[in-house]
Amino acid sequence: MQMADPTALALLDYFSEVPDPRVDRTKHHPLINVITIAVCAVLSGADGWTEVEAFGYAKKAWLEGFLDMESGIPSHDTFGRVFGQIDPGAFQEAFMRWTSAISGVIEGVIAIDGKTLRHSYDRGESKGAIVMVSAWAEQNHLVLGQRKVSAKSNEITALPELLKMLALNGCIVTIDAMGAQKTIAAQIVEQEGDYVLALKGNQGRLHEETAWFFMQLEQGALEVEPEPWETVDFGHGREERRMCLSVDPYQFSQWFSSLEAWKGLKSVSLVRSERRIGEKRTSETRYYISSLPPDAEHILMSARSHWGIENKLHWVLDIAFREDDSRIRQGNAAENMAVLRHIAVNMLKQDHSVKGGIKNKRLRCAWDDLYREKILYARLN
Repeated sequence: MQMADPTALALLDYFSEVPDPRVDRTKHHPLINVITIAVCAVLSGADGWTEVEAFGYAKKAWLEGFLDMESGIPSHDTFGRVFGQIDPGAFQEAFMRWTSAISGVIEGVIAIDGKTLRHSYDRGESKGAIVMVSAWAEQNHLVLGQRKVSAKSNEITALPELLKMLALNGCIVTIDAMGAQKTIAAQIVEQEGDYVLALKGNQGRLHEETAWFFMQLEQGALEVEPEPWETVDFGHGREERRMCLSVDPYQFSQWFSSLEAWKGLKSVSLVRSERRIGEKRTSETRYYISSLPPDAEHILMSARSHWGIENKLHWVLDIAFREDDSRIRQGNAAENMAVLRHIAVNMLKQDHSVKGGIKNKRLRCAWDDLYREKILYARLN
């Protein structure tokens, strides 16, 4: 089966630049074949190397339309071994170049958060589960990039590397409390972006000062009454109310001890969420610092948008791709499989012609060659 326009498959261009880690005598299958078959298989519902191999054999005639298949379909052992050897940094850079080249303008909130690949640990080699920190463009519904957290470190070390590779101009970067670091705030501003960073106990003094300030403000102890912004959502028997207060901390500098240490800081904010399900009520208060002016509506929108990375990426990876159940762990394979899933998410999120979620679209890719081609050709925007 011949594809209508093989040159449109940008994957072949961008991922052909990934260095082949194999010695010549073991290169029985071109690396681009291994990568492209894996991408198409993951798009079509494959969650492991045995399933990737099975897809290859089932769709060999289709693959011959744009790949040189003289060497046949690689075995599942070959897929596992090659992806275990591919340099994950080079693979992720190819992913980011591909996403940047075929996506539209990235605007709005870029949410950054970490996710543990729970079954990527290997007790036999004393290897813990890996953590991937990803950047999610909420407005575009795209994974922009990812970085693995060092086994002997935490998300703070991966954040600067990931940020450095992103075009932040005009975007708002949101990070949970782990990212509330002075160096991270400075880097975002230097890259011409804005930040909304959550505060918790890891920023002890600033968190305490902000919490005490807003307590005094809400009790009427200060001669200021900022206009709150409130939203109410209903659905599935649940009512959620959110309220935001935002102020310029420099107008109350006596309440804060280290504002100048945070580059670009223009506002501190309180966001309170109240949820009611039947007779049960819960409430949570969070505090944020931001380089945005003290606009409660804008701050609340940005803070809420951050959860898109949990609801539209991490949840999808767990439910539609069964990422938490994956036992791929050989070498770099778990990290590189995470990138394959992100490629599939980016492609499938852009299609609105098929009703249902990502799982349904993966099934359609498995059944329908024309739909799979459409997904592969689609421009991300």
